[in-house]
Formats: sequence, C-alpha cells, structure tokens
Amino acid sequence: MNLKDALKTKKFVVTSEVQAPLGDEESGGLAEALERENAGKGDFVLSKMDLEGVVSDTIKTCGLLKEKGIQPIYQMTIREKNRFQIQKDLRLAHDAGVENLLVFTEDYRISGDTLQESMFFHVDSGKLASVMDHLKESRTIEGNDLDDKIDMFMGAGIETPWGKNMSRRGMEEMEDMMNVGTGYFLTTPIFDIEQFAKFMKQVEPFKIPVIAEVMILRTAGMGKFLNRHFKSGLVPEWVIQKMMAAPNKKQASMELFSDTVNNLKDICQGIHVITIGGVENLVPYLNAAKLR
Repeated sequence: MNLKDALKTKKFVVTSEVQAPLGDEESGGLAEALERENAGKGDFVLSKMDLEGVVSDTIKTCGLLKEKGIQPIYQMTIREKNRFQIQKDLRLAHDAGVENLLVFTEDYRISGDTLQESMFFHVDSGKLASVMDHLKESRTIEGNDLDDKIDMFMGAGIETPWGKNMSRRGMEEMEDMMNVGTGYFLTTPIFDIEQFAKFMKQVEPFKIPVIAEVMILRTAGMGKFLNRHFKSGLVPEWVIQKMMAAPNKKQASMELFSDTVNNLKDICQGIHVITIGGVENLVPYLNAAKLR
C-alpha cells in the first residue's frame, strides 16, 4: 500500500529519515541495508546533505530505493529555489519513479521564538503551486508539452507551537498549503503528548492527516542539547530526569520511544522517526514499539 492510500484508509503510518550518501557505491549499499532492515515496510525520507559544497544525489538514491521495493519520499527545500529549479527537481524525481514529496522552506532549523521559526514553517505556496499546476497539466512553466503529467503526493512540514495556540498566521499558512494540494502535514519533534494533543485539537477542522516527528533520545545529554540549541522546553524535564536516573540507558530510551509512539496512535495518523545515526539503529526501536 502506498503512502497516499495508507493515510486515506486511516492506517497508522511509519516513515523514517535517512541520510543520502554521496557516491554511487554508497547509495547502492544504503538501498541494500534499508531493504534488509525494512523488509518492505514503511517509507523513508531522503534529505539533502551539504558537505563543503558537495550535495548528495538524493533523487538517484530515491530511484535505487524504488528499485528495491522501498517507497521513497523525496524531501525538497523551497526557499532558495526559483520556479525553474523546483520544476527541474520535480521532473528528475518523477523520472526516477518517485511518487511522494515532502516540502520545507529550508533545511531543518529551530532557533527559539525568532523569525527562523516562521521561516522553517512557511513555504512559498504561490511559487510551488505555479510549478505544480503546470506539471499536473502535462506542461512546463515555459509552456512546453510533457509526455505525461507529474502529480506527486505531497506533504508539508509544520511548526507545532509546544503548548501555545497555533497563531492565526500559522493556521492561514496551513490553509494555503492545503490549497496547493498538501495531503498531510509533518510536525517538528514531539515529546510532550499533552501539549501535542492540544495542537491536534486546534487543527482538527482541517481534516488533513498529521504525522508526528519522533526523535530517538538516547541520553539525557541529548535532551539538554535540544533544549539549549533548538527549543527551550522541547524535551520535558521529567524525560531528562528519567534518562539520567536509568541504569540501562538503551532500555530507558526504547521505553520512552515506545510510550511516545503508543500515545500518539490515538492522536495522529503516523510517526516520522529521526534516528540520528545509521539505519541499523532504527529496527530495535520499531520492534520495541511493536511497529514491525
């Protein structure tokens, strides 16, 4: 079942982010590793990685995953691209067999109650809509005909307000993305279930599936780092204390992940796992949460 159908039928979906490698050999190795670990279950998001000016060919990696029977989701940033660059990426992804798209303004960034938060959340829906409307009608923005239409299932990143009400501007931007054709929204990391439930209640009238991002927290130090450098209060103090007091950090980490996932099953329609490490780190956590 593809991602669109899974969400349509109210299935609880599981996606995970993987880092696309730089070379062809590494791309093939990643595809084989994911084939072994995934065993045909779940979806994977490929995000671009910049390394001193070298950008990994994520579209090529998506194509390799597709060949292995794994459903890739191509992650594309919008802010610094013009319409021609967006069109080029979408056409290349389509040619590689990619059916799913996830759009953000720019690379993942949270930096407190500043402009950066809205920059992360906001996608130039007008620019994106202009390109996608043309491609859906089998023509380019230059007016040239295409052999077939390009109509990907699109998701969009949203900034959850951590216990505060979603701003009016935020609600309007969600509506803008729905008008472009967004089929689901992906949140920023969720640790506090009660606060997230309030957010879900606020956006319930949109009737658009929401996938919650779940970051695997392995140590108390990781929680402190996220609170210090990403968002104050993102990781609740009780979570940090739990990790500090646990004699077995890995077991405590898996329990925290499992509890979070099980609580989210009653609130939203899926999770997106951030492993912060190799794909081999994902499987034990999926098993612990009974997701495999």
